[in-house]
Amino acid sequence: MRIPKIISSISDEEKTPTVVRLLEFIQRQSEKIDCLEDEIKILKGLKKRPKIKPSKLEKNPDDEKKAPKSSGPKTGSRKRKKTASLRIHEDRVVEPEHVPEGSRFKGYNDFVVQDLVFEPFNVRYRLARYETPEGENVVGRLPSELEGRHFGVKLRGFILYQYYHVHATQPTIWEQLREIGIDVSLGEISRILLEGKDAFHAEKEEILRVGIAVSRYLNVDDTGARHEGKNGYCTHVGNESFAYFESSESKSRINFLKVLRGAFEDYVVNADALSYMASQKLPADSIRALFQSRAAIFPSEEDWLAHLAGLGIASARHVRIATEGALVGAVIEHGLNPNITIVSDDAGQFNLFFHALCWIHAERIVAKMVGFTKEHRDDLEAKRSQIWDFYRGLKEYKKNPSPDAKAGIEDRFDEIFLEKTTFETLNQALKRLHRNKSELLLVLERPETPLHNNLSENDIRDFVKKRKISGSTRSPTGRKCRDTFASLKKTCRKHGVSFWDYLMDRLKGPGKPVPYLPELIRRSASEAPHPM
Repeated sequence: MRIPKIISSISDEEKTPTVVRLLEFIQRQSEKIDCLEDEIKILKGLKKRPKIKPSKLEKNPDDEKKAPKSSGPKTGSRKRKKTASLRIHEDRVVEPEHVPEGSRFKGYNDFVVQDLVFEPFNVRYRLARYETPEGENVVGRLPSELEGRHFGVKLRGFILYQYYHVHATQPTIWEQLREIGIDVSLGEISRILLEGKDAFHAEKEEILRVGIAVSRYLNVDDTGARHEGKNGYCTHVGNESFAYFESSESKSRINFLKVLRGAFEDYVVNADALSYMASQKLPADSIRALFQSRAAIFPSEEDWLAHLAGLGIASARHVRIATEGALVGAVIEHGLNPNITIVSDDAGQFNLFFHALCWIHAERIVAKMVGFTKEHRDDLEAKRSQIWDFYRGLKEYKKNPSPDAKAGIEDRFDEIFLEKTTFETLNQALKRLHRNKSELLLVLERPETPLHNNLSENDIRDFVKKRKISGSTRSPTGRKCRDTFASLKKTCRKHGVSFWDYLMDRLKGPGKPVPYLPELIRRSASEAPHPM
C-alpha cells in the first residue's frame, strides 16, 4: 500500500487530532486506490481475488491455535442402525442356489435396500350414474382432496415442494415431469403453484399473530426482493419458534409496522399510539387534537389520512409520525407484546419498542479497519481481543445473570469503548459504538435477548437463494405465495416438521396429523423454561 510522502514530513507537534484524522483518511483513500488497481488486474486475469475472512467474534482466538488431534472418533461419527426404523414395503426371499439334502432352515440374514419408485401413477375414476324412478340422475362424487383437478395430491405436493423448497424453476419442473411421463402444461404448473392457496395464506398470517403475541423478542432483517422488474424488499420477522416473510416496495418504519400488523389494515389511536407520537416530538397541539380521537379505530389508510387532514395535520413529517404512532397502536391492539425486544443490525426502521443491536454487526465496524502503522495494527488487534473477551463475558452473563456481574460489565464496557488509542479512526468508531451502549447491553436487563441477529440472517438466506434462481416475481399472487411458503417452510423446520409431510397433510384435507403451526408456536412458548 502506498503511503503519501507528506505524512512523514509532518512533525509530532503539528499532528493535532484533526490532522491525524485527515492523514488517516488520506491513507484509506490510498488503500482504496490500490484495491481498485487490484480489481483491474483481476479483470485482466493478472491476479486472483483476495479471500476475505469472516468475522471472528463468535470464535475464541485461542481456539484458532492448532489443538492436539484426538485419537477417538469425531463427535457425531458413531455408527447408527440405519435400517432399524425403516418401513419395509416388500420382503423378497432369496434361496441358496443349492441346498444339500438334510439341511436345516436357520432363519434369514436380512439385507435392506432402499430405493425409490418414481413413475407416473394414473387413476381413472369411473363415476357410476343411476337414474332414479323419478327420472333424476345420481352420480358418484370425486374425492374432495382432488378439488376437481386432474392431478392428484402427491403430484401437486411434489410440484409445490420442488418449487418452494428445492428452488427448481417452473420450466425445470415441467421438463422433469414430462421426461417421466406426466402430461402437464406450464400453465397448469403455474396454477398449481399459485391458485387456491387461501388456507396456506391464512395459516401464515396466524403464525405471525401468535408469534408476536407469545414472544419476548423478535429477530428482524430485510433483503432485496424485486417485483415486476422493480426493486423491492422482503422483511423477515421471527425467532426460534417461527419465521414470517412479507414483501413490499419500501423498507421504512411505516412499512415495518405494517408487516407487524399482518393481515389487518386498520389504524388505532390509543395510549400507546399517543405515547409514541410524543416520544417522536410530534407538536403538542397535534397530539391534543389526536387525543380527542383516542380509542378510535380507522378501518383503512384512506380513512386515517382523511382524519389527519381534517385535524389540519398536513406536514409530511407530522403525518409520518402520526401514522407510525397509529400503526404502533394497531399492532399492540392486535396482540403484540408491548414489552417486546426487537433485535436488528442497526437499521433505523427497526428501532422500536425495546431495541437491541447485533454484536456481530457492531464488531464489523472494527473488524474491517486496516492499521497503517505498527502502532495502529497493535492497537486494533488489542481492541478486538478486548471486544472478544467482553462478548464471551456477555454470553456467560446470559447463563447466570446477577446484579454484581451487571455492574462489572457496564464498567468494563466504558473502559473498552472510551479508551483512546493511537488510531484516531478506531477511536471514532469506538465512540460511535459507545453511544449505542443501551442497545448493545440490553441483555443485562433482559438476559433472554440474543446477542446477535444470526437467526434472522440464516432464515433470510434461503429467501435470497430463491431470489437468485428465479429472479423477480411477476404478479401479486406470485409474490404472496413466495412469502407464504417461505414462512411455512421455515416454521416447519424450527419445529422438526417435514415440509413434505406438511404439504401432504394440508392438501389431503381433514385428518391433519401435522398440527396447526400456530398451535406448535404457542405450545413451544408454554413449554419453554423462560417465556420467549
